[in-house]
Amino acid sequence: MIGGHGAAVSLYPRLAWYGFRRHATYWAAALAGAFTNTVFGVLRAYVLIALWQARPGLGGYDVAGAVTFTFLTQAFIGPMQLFGGGLDLPQRIRTGDVALDLVRPASLQLRCLSEDLGRAAYLFVARGGPPTLVGALLFGVVAPHSPAAFLLSVALGVVVSFGWRYIVALATCWVMDDRGLGVLSMVLTTFFSGLMLPLAIFPGWFGDLARALPWSAMAQVPADVYLGTADPARALGFQALWAAVLLALGALMTGAARRKVVIQGG
Repeated sequence: MIGGHGAAVSLYPRLAWYGFRRHATYWAAALAGAFTNTVFGVLRAYVLIALWQARPGLGGYDVAGAVTFTFLTQAFIGPMQLFGGGLDLPQRIRTGDVALDLVRPASLQLRCLSEDLGRAAYLFVARGGPPTLVGALLFGVVAPHSPAAFLLSVALGVVVSFGWRYIVALATCWVMDDRGLGVLSMVLTTFFSGLMLPLAIFPGWFGDLARALPWSAMAQVPADVYLGTADPARALGFQALWAAVLLALGALMTGAARRKVVIQGG
């Protein structure tokens, strides 16, 4: 039993390394994604510069902070999978291969999480670095307020993102077509994560609601930790809470899927 437990524990770091190496083989796609993120980052930066020059101090940011926010959130697109996807689970559900995944001794959820962490680590460097570097060269970006807290916030943001995407992916067990869920997830994530606009500029109850939802933990919160506009302890606690909630919900759904798997096609 102890030997089996140790083997299961050592499996997850190996899967994380596998996820890193697997995505590193697609370096051309990563470079193309970094180029696209950089171009749109420059366009967004000009828009936000004009907005913040017209409304100085909007949302608690100055112009430099708004520009930095822009390139940070562009850098988060790949690691956080803000447009959705990143998991092979829906395809495995449609082919029926998930039935084998569910009966294996190691946790399906933890296996997927481990690979996703490796993927995110690679894309954080390969797709996140270039937009930030170009932003620094063209516009100037501020230095991180607390580098250690920022990196931890990014890691927690990836876990929150995985928790949400895993739930959406696993829902394929109960729906005939997951494309609608994917589109809905992309809309919710891109808007409420802070990718489109900083959530801090939304007033009243709507702004409070947007900042309290889990999607804000994927981009808005890490960016605020970087800029020092959020208390690191509270921000990290907020992310950890949502990570725990989403992972717990995913674990419950995994148990339900194990009891009754609906195999679609094949």
